[in-house]
Amino acid sequence: MANPMDANPQTSAEQLDRVCIIGSGNWGSAIATKVGLNCERLPYFEDRVNMWVFEETVEVEGESRKLTEVINSQHENVKYLPGIKLPENVIAVADLAEACRGATLLIFVLPHQFLPRLLPTIREACHPSCRGVSLIKGLDFCKETGEPILISKTISEAMGPDFECGVLMGANVANEVAEGQMCESTLASNFGPPADEITRLVFDAPPSFRVQHISDVAGAEACGALKNIFALGAGFVDGLGLGSNTKAALLRVGLKEMAKFCHMFFDGVRDDTFTESCGMADLITTCYGGRNRKCAEAYARERLREKDIVSHDEKECEAMWAKIETELLNGQKLQGTLTTKEAHEVLESQRVLGDFPLIKVIHDIAFKGKPVRDIVEGIAVTSRHAGGQSPTHPSHL
Repeated sequence: MANPMDANPQTSAEQLDRVCIIGSGNWGSAIATKVGLNCERLPYFEDRVNMWVFEETVEVEGESRKLTEVINSQHENVKYLPGIKLPENVIAVADLAEACRGATLLIFVLPHQFLPRLLPTIREACHPSCRGVSLIKGLDFCKETGEPILISKTISEAMGPDFECGVLMGANVANEVAEGQMCESTLASNFGPPADEITRLVFDAPPSFRVQHISDVAGAEACGALKNIFALGAGFVDGLGLGSNTKAALLRVGLKEMAKFCHMFFDGVRDDTFTESCGMADLITTCYGGRNRKCAEAYARERLREKDIVSHDEKECEAMWAKIETELLNGQKLQGTLTTKEAHEVLESQRVLGDFPLIKVIHDIAFKGKPVRDIVEGIAVTSRHAGGQSPTHPSHL
C-alpha cells in the first residue's frame, strides 16, 4: 500500500502548515506542549506556533503583568497551567487577527459560547486553504428545530464552504497530558490524504500522547460533549459517598445513553467509535477526574449540608453552580451544566426524554432541586425480560 505521506504536496517553505491555537486556557496550554514540539521537529510545519490569548492581567511575584508577556518571557501560562513549561516556539498573541494571519491549520480550544463573535475575524485572517480541528467539548442547538448541531459544523459553515473541520477528543485530563503521563486521544477528520495523517502528526507525541485517526467526526464529537453530563452524575455519586459499584453502574448506563443520543440525532455514527478513546475512555476519565465531576461533587455536598430538601428553583440552582465555578475553577468554565440543560431541552422537545432516564435525573438534580440521593433512580437496571417473557434456561444457550 502506498504511503499517504508520499503524496505530500508541501515541498517548500511557502507550503508548510502554519499552525494557530485559538485559546490558551488549561487544555489549550496543555495541547500547546505537544503541538509546539511537533511543529519544531517535523518537516511539515512552520516552527512558530501562534497561540491566541485573551489578554488578562496577572500577579507575578507581586507585580501586575499582562498574561501574554508572562507566557512569552517565562514560557509558562501561570494562570491556567502553572508549573508547566511551554515550548519556546509557542508565541502568545493577544490580537486575534494577527494570531490567525495566514494560518493553514487552526486548533480551536475555547468555550464554544465565544465562537460567534470570533469566527468572522478568524475567517478574514486565515489562509484560503485553511482547515481546522476542534477540541471543544460541547454542542450547538438549532434555534428553529431545537436539534443538536456539531460545533465543528458550526465552525465550518461560519468559515466558508471550503473549510473542513475535524475534532480531537479523548481521555485527556489537561494537567496529566501536560505532565507527560501516558494517554490516548482520537482525531476524527475527513480531510483526505495526506492531510489527515499530517494533522494527526501535529498532535501525536508517543510514548506519552498517542493519537489514533478515525473518520466518524459526529460520533467522536458528540461523545466529547455528552460525557460531561454523566460527569455531573459521577460527582453527585461521589458527593453522596457512594462507591465504585454505583459509579460503574452510572458509567454503563451513561455509555448506553450516549450511544442512543448519537444514533438518534446524527447520521453515520459508528458503534466502534464508542470503544475509542473519544468514547468509553473519555467517559471513564471524566467521571473520575476533571472539572465537571469536581464541581458536581461540591454541589452535592452543599445540597447535603442543607439537608437535601427540595426547595431550590432553577435560578437558585444556577446561582449555586456559578458560585462553585468561581471558587473552584480559577476562571475556567463548566461545560457539563450547559450541555445538560441543552440536551434535556432537545430530548423534551422531541418527546423522547423518557428514553434517557439518567440524563433526566441529572438535569433535575442540577436545576430543579431534586434530591441528590435520587441519582440512583437514573441508574436503575431494567430487566431484559420485562413484559412477562420467561428467561431462556441456561441449558438452552
